[in-house]
Amino acid sequence: MKRENKILAIFPEYLFWDVNVNSLDIKRDQDFIIPRALYMTNKDSFDTDIKRLESIYSSNQIVEHLKNTKEKISNEVCELVAKRYSVPVFHRFKIPH
Repeated sequence: MKRENKILAIFPEYLFWDVNVNSLDIKRDQDFIIPRALYMTNKDSFDTDIKRLESIYSSNQIVEHLKNTKEKISNEVCELVAKRYSVPVFHRFKIPH
């Protein structure tokens, strides 16, 4: 019997275009899954996308993995996350002055 892939039950498959999603584990691979789940997020889709993450991860896990990821998460998404969880604003990229 094939086990259900919980990741695909929560997230769209296209977010994991470059990996075998069946090899991902919700706990073991959270450092990959969390930023990837927000990779294509924008202001309009943020609420839907963050709620998917919140169904399996805590706010602390989400914030910490976004702060430390090498994925190209936009500063706008980082600001939305910071605002949602009332934490200091953080950015993935330096903002030119």
